[in-house]
Amino acid sequence: MNILAWIVLGLIAGAIAKAIYPGHQGGGILATILLGIIGAFVGGSLGVFFNTGTLALAAPGLSIPGIALAVVGAIIAVFLWNLLTNRSAV
Repeated sequence: MNILAWIVLGLIAGAIAKAIYPGHQGGGILATILLGIIGAFVGGSLGVFFNTGTLALAAPGLSIPGIALAVVGAIIAVFLWNLLTNRSAV
């Protein structure tokens, strides 16, 4: 059941992050879910780091602060994804 909650959190966080992030992002619903799940782990890990001072891989729960952390992490993941995929040839 925990994995299903991460998928739902990833879908919500990825969709909100893509709506907030400026510009056009490629990818469909699966890319949105994947970036959202990655973002949830990034946001959860940053939350643990800022609270305890230790770096640990964690995912936030399905709560308002958890969704906010996941959205921040998903925005970071979308930003990094755009850096990796939008390289222009010179």
